[in-house]
Amino acid sequence: MTAAEPYSIRGVRIRDHWFTAPVDHANPSGPSIELFARELSDDRVKSEELPWLLFLQGGPGGRGNRPTALGGWLAEATKHFRVLMLDQRGTGLSTPATRQTLPLVGDVAAQADYLAHFRATDIVADAELIRAALGSGPWSLFGQSYGGFCALTYLSFAPDGVKEALIAGGLGPLDGPADQVYQATFERLRRRNAEYFAKYPQDRAVVTRIMRHVVAVSEYLPTGERLTPERVQMLGNYLGGNTRFDGLHYLLEDAFVPTVDGERLSDNFLAQVSAQVSRASQPLYALMHESIYVQDEASDWAAARVLGEHPDFHPDVAEPLLTGEAVYPWYFEQDPALVPLGELAEVLAQRIEGWGRLYSREQLSNNTVPVAAAVYTNDIYVDREISLATAASVKGLQVWESAQFHHDGIADDGEGIFAKLLALVRGPQA
Repeated sequence: MTAAEPYSIRGVRIRDHWFTAPVDHANPSGPSIELFARELSDDRVKSEELPWLLFLQGGPGGRGNRPTALGGWLAEATKHFRVLMLDQRGTGLSTPATRQTLPLVGDVAAQADYLAHFRATDIVADAELIRAALGSGPWSLFGQSYGGFCALTYLSFAPDGVKEALIAGGLGPLDGPADQVYQATFERLRRRNAEYFAKYPQDRAVVTRIMRHVVAVSEYLPTGERLTPERVQMLGNYLGGNTRFDGLHYLLEDAFVPTVDGERLSDNFLAQVSAQVSRASQPLYALMHESIYVQDEASDWAAARVLGEHPDFHPDVAEPLLTGEAVYPWYFEQDPALVPLGELAEVLAQRIEGWGRLYSREQLSNNTVPVAAAVYTNDIYVDREISLATAASVKGLQVWESAQFHHDGIADDGEGIFAKLLALVRGPQA
């Protein structure tokens, strides 16, 4: 382990840490990777006297947050903890896994074998290595979205390393197949579309018009590729949040601009769409997304198969709906950052070997670690019924359900949600 000298940004005391971990924790003498984690604390307190909290961010394939001030859940958390913000393997300043670096591993088969070690079980093993290197006793966890999935994996296979666990919008299914996730979330997404177009009825015609327009007229994103109807539908990611929900309306309001060649999509609109639909900054998300739901089975492009059962989401229907958090084969044909990874994505989608168990039902049913989870009633990414079924399988897990927030609830009231969950795990004496 190495650590840099601490520095401060607007009240946040920061110290950077680097660790070396094996690619395969079952083979510690094999190839290794570097892991990066950032220690965050309130500059006004003696953080070395506080216990550790590991933040497990959403994803898969997302680096740790880069805060520039104390705010939201971090402001509340640093009253009680020094926070460790991990760049999960393959992301951020940890050894990257991208179209540029993966060929260094070998051919496509070797790359697939390599990425089989980039799942929640490996992230947990990394965390335990880091915890030992820091000299920490059992530490607290805060898992957002996919980070909550990782927290349940932690409680399954390394519960002695956990003092308490807080989970926000992150109780996924304990068993496969992945299809169940998309069946549930397509239905919730359908309702969310209806809610949006009821609030902004004028946008129904705008969305349809944009999708028809990009079929008839070649419009190009700043990254050079043609905008397709399927990628316009990806703007449904806005529907997964509270404030982002209304942000979609602002995005659509100046979609078109008059030109000497007739009406075209505005540069402002195209730039914003590009920022939403490109996976250049998170290629692992596209490659590994369905693997977070599969165990001892192949995903076989589950979202694409389930989409076939929901024709109202097809781009060529009269009033196409917006889609949400899912990955389809055409991502690897239309996104320039993903095109070089297309063959690898297909191998991973058909892979069975290496997708081992992510959870231990037996261990979770005998859990003794205090756990509290926020479940958002109308979450379009992590289904309520699936979440509650998982919660019932974890002994002692306390659920706080809210219809006030959507999937990114901690972006809207991070302080309140964190404080609520911490009070639940610590009880009335807290």
